[in-house]
Amino acid sequence: MTAAMRWRSASVDLSASALLSEGPAALDHTRFAQSMQAAAADAHRGRVFAALPFRRDQASTIVLPIGPEPERRAIEESEFRDGGQSSPDDYRDGVRLLLEAFADGDVEKAVLARYRDLSCTEPCDPLAIAGRLAADNPAAYVFALPVADGRHLVGASPELLIAKSGTSVRSHPLAGSARRSPDSATDRARADALTASEKDRREHAYVVDAICDVLAPYCARLSAPEPGLLGTDSMWHLGTEITAELRDPELPVGELAALLHPTPAVCGTPRMAAYDLISEAESFDRGFFAGAVGWSDAHGDGEWAVSIRCGDVWSDRIRAYAGAGIVVGSEPDAELAETSGKLSTFLAAVST
Repeated sequence: MTAAMRWRSASVDLSASALLSEGPAALDHTRFAQSMQAAAADAHRGRVFAALPFRRDQASTIVLPIGPEPERRAIEESEFRDGGQSSPDDYRDGVRLLLEAFADGDVEKAVLARYRDLSCTEPCDPLAIAGRLAADNPAAYVFALPVADGRHLVGASPELLIAKSGTSVRSHPLAGSARRSPDSATDRARADALTASEKDRREHAYVVDAICDVLAPYCARLSAPEPGLLGTDSMWHLGTEITAELRDPELPVGELAALLHPTPAVCGTPRMAAYDLISEAESFDRGFFAGAVGWSDAHGDGEWAVSIRCGDVWSDRIRAYAGAGIVVGSEPDAELAETSGKLSTFLAAVST
């Protein structure tokens, strides 16, 4: 199947016509990376893109650019109408369920997600939505990748899962969040409170420790300093800029991405126990939300972002997603409010 695609980051800006195919699951990390590198040899501008679903055992989607994006016919601006959402009451109940499960000691953190649906009066244009996201979020990893026939995953992620160039590796995990305020004094107070929050720093440490544990066996050097603040249009996040040097420059970025995914930032810890809790607490399939999106070249270099601040886009409807990390000390109303703040990044682009 051929479809249009878009990727925008500090290193790559590409709109192209692309072929879509099913690829190996993240669970088969070596074969997934090999498939990516092999496809890159035939890709327009030498890069192949892919999306990994939230579930590690589900097939990936490989997106092979084959040439410049074909000229698109201008369409009328669509009006977006409310199509419903996952129940806020069910979300609060899910937070309570997770907190009760934590008391048993088997899980330390789990991420609980919700969605909001919109219907479109005119055909949706996923690349136009990506363009608005790119304009509004200049530092984000912006993507509009076809993931199935007639469906794109579109978003503006602030979170770098992994980037590789030769032996140099970077990761910038985000966990621990606070909603921003238009009032500068309140906004600063929220940022300071996030930095000082024991609960949020603990949530963040789970993610950093998990990433370092995966990378350490492959690295000659690994550095993870104290977390700092990263601000988006709607949220403050705790973030840690992890850097490393690989022992083997031939280790491909696709393999590292598949090994790392999903981190506790979007799943929980321990990973498999968190998967089970999420399946019990959520009544919908995340699909590619809270997965990973990125690219690789034929040398195995590339970059991958966590697929958050995103939604599924069909011709006539959109489903936007957001999640919040639940740990001991989380409060149902506060976590619900956090997801509303995260949803606003994507919803602002489709309602412009």
